[in-house]
Amino acid sequence: MSLSPPHALSVWQRNAAMYRRTWWMNILPNFFEPVMYLLSIGIGVGAYISEIGGTSYAAFLAPGLVCVAAMNGASFEVTYNIFVRLTFEKQYDAMLTTPIQPDDVLAGEILWAVSRATVYGTCFFLVVAAFGLAPMPSALAALLVVPLAGLLFSAIGIAFSLRVPIIELFSFYFTLFLTPLFLFSDVFFPLKERLSGVWLWVAEALPLLHPVRLARYAFGQGGTPLIAAWDVAYILIVSAVLLAWARRSVRARLTS
Repeated sequence: MSLSPPHALSVWQRNAAMYRRTWWMNILPNFFEPVMYLLSIGIGVGAYISEIGGTSYAAFLAPGLVCVAAMNGASFEVTYNIFVRLTFEKQYDAMLTTPIQPDDVLAGEILWAVSRATVYGTCFFLVVAAFGLAPMPSALAALLVVPLAGLLFSAIGIAFSLRVPIIELFSFYFTLFLTPLFLFSDVFFPLKERLSGVWLWVAEALPLLHPVRLARYAFGQGGTPLIAAWDVAYILIVSAVLLAWARRSVRARLTS
């Protein structure tokens, strides 16, 4: 594998430098979406639900929305932004005129997407903590889940982005993939109380379920060490498989 950490870091630094110019325009829609859900659903619907899973509804929403914030931060970066740099701006072609190799581009982009997801997830965690919805100090372990969620959705998003021919197809990715995950991944209601049998096994295939369940474990909302170990293993294995696939795709796209 022709990966140079300094070259990968230079790709990360380039993205970070560009992001510093427009961070407030990027962070507002992606960060405040889960904040609005926390306020509107947590306070609105929560007024009609005394408790769920042994806790208030707002507190139940909090760990799942932390992971949603991380998912959003990573997903927007590795979809539209990467497609524009790859297809329209031809920035990667310019990078390859330097000693940077395709593996460096992939590693740098994934590192930046995970960094952005970590910023979003951590900021939202601070909001949750400010509302008194994060039991300390155990909830701090959820901060370790945020980059894992970022890694998982960076791998999923970049594998998709390197395969689509036109930018319009990203609407399908967000509407038909991320939105159902958002709605049916233990964020708004406990799946184990509403699903049974084969459907619980189907739910295990949903990527967002695993970081959400890890965050709930950190927040003291159920779970066991064995289930947490399975969730971590799922995230790492799926991410590794998709990144290996993305590596083949990025080498083909950038060297053809």
